[in-house]
Amino acid sequence: METTGTPDTADPAIARAAAPVGGERLMDVPGVHNLRDVGGFATAGGGRVREGLLFRSGALGELGPQGARELARLGLATVVDLRSEPEQVRWPDQRHDLPYTAVTLPTLPPFEDLSGNPDAAADQADRRLAPAEPGAADPGLRRMYLLMAEVAGPPIAACVRRLLQPGALPALVHCAVGKDRTGITVAVILSALGVSEADITDDYLLSNTGLGLLGEPVHYLDENGVDRISRPVHPDLLGVFLERTVGGHGGADAFLRQHGITDAELRRLRELFTGPA
Repeated sequence: METTGTPDTADPAIARAAAPVGGERLMDVPGVHNLRDVGGFATAGGGRVREGLLFRSGALGELGPQGARELARLGLATVVDLRSEPEQVRWPDQRHDLPYTAVTLPTLPPFEDLSGNPDAAADQADRRLAPAEPGAADPGLRRMYLLMAEVAGPPIAACVRRLLQPGALPALVHCAVGKDRTGITVAVILSALGVSEADITDDYLLSNTGLGLLGEPVHYLDENGVDRISRPVHPDLLGVFLERTVGGHGGADAFLRQHGITDAELRRLRELFTGPA
């Protein structure tokens, strides 16, 4: 995804909803947007999510030699790409001989006439919708989150299972800019680890800071070279997704079980990713 502009003004209502604590968690690696460690959060059992095992970011299409040298310090063994095939063809990850295993797990199924990028698909499908009120979630993007709640279970479960493979960690999960598809995937994983919804939401909203979306949305080119708007994430978007998935199944464990994850795998997930506070 190629950015073509930057914000000029700030809507105070959006800024209030989109400025969580934790901006220091953002990692500065040239060519990698919105990069951060998913670890460090307290869990319900009195423990903490281990750091240095799971990272999230935008795509690696702008990664250069210097950025690759800095990214190598993370020791990544796996990179999970949640983008659609057309996005990966248009903006392929740049490896620079980094020795990780690349895994493709598109969050959204292929559409005949819509992008696999929620931002672009929302723009294509909802041009007739009224724009969002100040401080409210974008209505088009909200519809895409409702769709992801219906179809994202299998790829999220597949991502979890991939992270449990021997030698898979440390791992990086990314989509185009690391806010929507990556956001819901990480949210389910953190929920399964016992992280509070408040902390999960803070991590999700940090993408607005990481991508410079605290003011007016940023322009970008989609996989077809069309100029589009990158919408800020909003707590209501994650809220409706979690309500339909984790909440609708009685918890993250039950949601993941519905999509094939076993009790043994859930125990292994917590063994790998959580430790003492």
